[in-house]
Amino acid sequence: MSNCTAPSQGHRTSSGAASCPVHGGRGGYGYSRPSYPSYGSSVTPVRRVGSPTGSAGGSGGRRTARPSWSPSTSTVSYTPQEVRDLEDVRTAVEARTQSNDVFLCHAWADRRDDAKDFYDLLLDEDLSVWFSEVSLTLGTDMRAAIDKGLVSSRVGIVLVTPAMLDRLRTDRSVAGSELSALLRRNLLVPVLHRVTFEELDQVSPTLASRGGLSTSEDSKEDIAVKISELVGTLDGD
Repeated sequence: MSNCTAPSQGHRTSSGAASCPVHGGRGGYGYSRPSYPSYGSSVTPVRRVGSPTGSAGGSGGRRTARPSWSPSTSTVSYTPQEVRDLEDVRTAVEARTQSNDVFLCHAWADRRDDAKDFYDLLLDEDLSVWFSEVSLTLGTDMRAAIDKGLVSSRVGIVLVTPAMLDRLRTDRSVAGSELSALLRRNLLVPVLHRVTFEELDQVSPTLASRGGLSTSEDSKEDIAVKISELVGTLDGD
């Protein structure tokens, strides 16, 4: 007898529900979406991201939407939830004229692999990026340099990896101050890589409530394009 996949995989997307041998095609079945307070007075529904075992980069049969800031020539597609998650960030970004486009927050252990990969992809999109491996020079006051990077950037992305989850569990000093500064200004976009929503929710419900992007749903390259469109100016259609 086939077993329901919800306890192990969840039914967070329509494709996930459809692939369940028990409830496939019924829709609406699955875990309920809890709500968490975000920085501000409103309560934001939590966006559940896909599991890291899903196919990255393929939109499959997922419903798509086009945000107002995405040019008609865009090569990437957005889900309606992604658009909702990023709308407040876009509004905040439009009011900023800082010198750097992106502040890349990452765990120290990721600096030479995952974080460096995203840094290179963002550079490929002609974005200016504050990245510790490049922006911090020998003898620099790290705290002062990070504060300067935060102030001088239009938006921040936090790369949420297994190493970042460990950092958030054990080191609230640097990570906490970086994320809090960005959260307060609606300028933070979590990018999940090799972790699930449930894992992030166990460590930081506030950060999980922001929604964001995930490499289980999009390729790294497409995520870089989405960040570029988010901080770019409307160029008309």
